[in-house]
Amino acid sequence: MADKVTGSTIKAGIIGATGYAGVELFRILLRHPGVEKIFASSVSFEGQRIDGVYQNLLGQLGDKSDGRLLTADEVKEQSDVVFTALPHGIAEQYADYCVKNGKKLIDLSADFRYGMDEATFKEWYKKDWQFPAVHEECVYGSPEMYREDIKKARVIGNPGCYVTSATLALLPALRAGLVDTASPLIVDSKSGVTGAGRNATMTNQFCECGESFSAYKVGNHRHQSEIQRNFALIAGKEPSDISVIFTPQLIPQSRGILSTTYAPLSAKGLELASSAGLGGIRKIYEETYAGEPFVRVLPEGVAATTRTVRGTNYCDMQLYLVNGGRMLEMVSVLDNMVKGAAGQAVQNMNLMYGFDERAGLDFIPAAF
Repeated sequence: MADKVTGSTIKAGIIGATGYAGVELFRILLRHPGVEKIFASSVSFEGQRIDGVYQNLLGQLGDKSDGRLLTADEVKEQSDVVFTALPHGIAEQYADYCVKNGKKLIDLSADFRYGMDEATFKEWYKKDWQFPAVHEECVYGSPEMYREDIKKARVIGNPGCYVTSATLALLPALRAGLVDTASPLIVDSKSGVTGAGRNATMTNQFCECGESFSAYKVGNHRHQSEIQRNFALIAGKEPSDISVIFTPQLIPQSRGILSTTYAPLSAKGLELASSAGLGGIRKIYEETYAGEPFVRVLPEGVAATTRTVRGTNYCDMQLYLVNGGRMLEMVSVLDNMVKGAAGQAVQNMNLMYGFDERAGLDFIPAAF
């Protein structure tokens, strides 16, 4: 079966539409000019209406959706592109169906984030691949890294939220050879509670996380391997050649990620910092991201805050020279549910179908 004609309107399906990432996808696709219909499924709420589960959608569905939550099979059969917002290890079967039936799939779990490296996926997620061949179709869904490959892809592995904030923070410096990759690279990240998912746990209960601030899974969070892999790919090295210290922390707000990433400068980086100061490094960042629609290198002296990216697909960043000018410190912020999940997924869809990359994502950040 032939793929949907690039640039035409499409029908989009969301499998797992009542999780936080799933309903963000629904919200964004409702206002997307290239999406004519939305089909959604939910195991927990099958047969109900999505605007009954999320009342913010009342009166917003228009002609794009009748609101019914269908089965996953109904969604995949009626859609041109399928978004899977499911627990890890489930999306493969839907990707296999989509590839065989001229459809495309964008997965928000970790199933397709490791290319053909099944061993690393199994090490961190304790699952075997059930459809190994479909991984040959996959492209890692970071537009800033793989835009041209994404345009031709049939299956996308959407990056993790922590990973996106850290990767974008160091991409220009790693690409320019300014980072000493023989030394550990430190990523210190704070996330809102939506990152823990919608299902109630001891971690995300209000009485456990309200008025509190804690680190978790120190040294063994699954995103560490993905961060390490990205840093290595950008630097032209093997993942085993890069050392990453990643510490995730939970903060008492609903959404947003702030990552502080520390990288010792290489001899080249030290030379540039000595001759041109922070301005020399800033110029590389500004040139790298000059054409990127959703990455903003902030003016000098402006702090990166989660407030100014909330509900948007932007990643904002600020850079500093610290430790006597020997280390680059990057502060990057994004909305973990948008650029860290659903928004980046729609950005990838736009590239795959020839839409304007900003389509459906041109939110103006709220002032407060």
